[in-house]
Amino acid sequence: MCGISGEARFDGSVPDGRAVTRMSEAMRSRGPDGEGLWNDGWITLGHRRLTIIDLSDAGAQPMVREDLGLALVFNGCIYNYPQLRDELRQAGHTFRSTSDTEVILVAYAQWGEDFVHHLVGMFAVVLVDRQRRRLVLARDRLGIKPLYLAESPGRLRFASTLPALLAAGDVDTGIDPVALHHYLSWHSIVPAPRTVLRGIRKLPPATVRVVEADGRSRERVYWRPDYQRDPAHVGTAARDWRAAIGDALRTAVRRRLVADVPVGVLLSGGLDSSMIVALLAEAGQHHLQTFSIGFDSRGGESGDEFHYSDLVARTFGTDHHRIQLSNDDLEPAVRRTIVAMSEPMGSHDVVAFHLLSEQVARHVKVAQSGQGADEVFAGYGYHQPLTEVPREDAAEAFADAFFDRSHAELDLVVDPAYACDHDASRELLAAHLAAPRAHTALDAVLRLDTHLMLPDDPVKRVDNMSMAWGLEVRTPFLDQDLVALAAACPPEHKVAQGGKGILKEVARETLPAEVIDRPKGYFPVPALRNVDGPVRHLVTEALAAPAARERRLFRPEYVAELLAEPDRAQAAAGSNKLWQLGLLELWLQSHGIR
Repeated sequence: MCGISGEARFDGSVPDGRAVTRMSEAMRSRGPDGEGLWNDGWITLGHRRLTIIDLSDAGAQPMVREDLGLALVFNGCIYNYPQLRDELRQAGHTFRSTSDTEVILVAYAQWGEDFVHHLVGMFAVVLVDRQRRRLVLARDRLGIKPLYLAESPGRLRFASTLPALLAAGDVDTGIDPVALHHYLSWHSIVPAPRTVLRGIRKLPPATVRVVEADGRSRERVYWRPDYQRDPAHVGTAARDWRAAIGDALRTAVRRRLVADVPVGVLLSGGLDSSMIVALLAEAGQHHLQTFSIGFDSRGGESGDEFHYSDLVARTFGTDHHRIQLSNDDLEPAVRRTIVAMSEPMGSHDVVAFHLLSEQVARHVKVAQSGQGADEVFAGYGYHQPLTEVPREDAAEAFADAFFDRSHAELDLVVDPAYACDHDASRELLAAHLAAPRAHTALDAVLRLDTHLMLPDDPVKRVDNMSMAWGLEVRTPFLDQDLVALAAACPPEHKVAQGGKGILKEVARETLPAEVIDRPKGYFPVPALRNVDGPVRHLVTEALAAPAARERRLFRPEYVAELLAEPDRAQAAAGSNKLWQLGLLELWLQSHGIR
């Protein structure tokens, strides 16, 4: 796990090494254990290292194999690298390290651009093919590892974080009206390739982009499972699906143990993280370190789920760390969290992840987490009614359940200078849901959740908040084989028992019933959910700041109405409209964007 950066020039100029150094320095927290810089005339690569696999200098990056004519920087982890190394050795290749990084280099030498099909893991890769004078960029199938791009005539810059590209300078920081439309419609989610800034984009998940030395480029999506029924599975009984899902999940959890350092678990006390603990215990992991966080209760809403996480820790004998924080810890944490965001993220639990990661990083460098299970296995409340919705009505049903604001309402929110002249969010939604290879309305929505929404909400949240403290977090529920199997699984098995029914059946083999049948919980941060106390003061101050008045993103009368009537700020699925506005301004101001 690392931070990668670089600059390629296509106009005969020399890359700006100082800009790459600034990008690398801006990502020090992602790689506190080492740094490197490499130049090849038309391209410069930068790297910050977090040592997880092959702790020696042989695993350092940028990694160059002169004999292969290749150089590479890489962020992530390839879980099947030992098996790939054996396969490549049998094909006649040699290795100089025990790192997964070198396996990627040699895999490209063996299979060319098809190397991505052989990788099991999470990754953002930038590879220089020196013989062909070609740059190859690739991102993992579920978008777990980020890759941001800033293009201008004759130049391409790339980095693991958006703020790193800002540190390089010379970026168009104007607000993208379409991205703003998405942000205000979809719980602050801006799907790839856009970001809220016009001059910065992100490589979409499951995508390979090849850039030639003259700047010409091509791009392809290399993986997307079908969300429809395979004739080979007709007649498969529920118990057989349960066995297959259970086996795939066990494999996913075991895969994510590969490391030369200990691996812990972020244990919320919910079904998903509890299953990971149970399966690790089943696999023979002893003295497993687990971590839970809680806040003060407020307004009758509990600020922790310690009852359940304690129960799981006792059941499996883990070395459990219970982290209790007060609301007094929240306001300064909000400011630090916003600085750590590559993009503004409105989920109220992002601050909890930031604080949790800070504590966990004091004990381990790697942890597993339960993110992704709700999207893959239909765990959200809006998934249930979709079983009764005709395929052609999926967009309407999803919009009613999920959208924070309609296009018409956005005209009352956004200043005309930033208004989008068409319903960009609804159009993108409709196009994605209408695409073929999804059998039912629920299949189409689960595909949307998993492949469009998830990479830019929970996945990005976990990456940003954990890497702010040099902590690598791995997500078994986003294992490529498990996701593909779940996509093929009939949706009635997923929505059963109020959601994630098939997972609950797998869990009954190992977990206490009290954990499985509990009401669905979320990472509770009451002060943020309700935008009250110091958090409200922070938001009010940001929206009234000189930079906000000068920018004038939002209509003043709309902001005044939300501040005067807090109840009107509640939106779909627990979102808070006032927090969305305040967060965006806080993020822009924190990163010096005017």
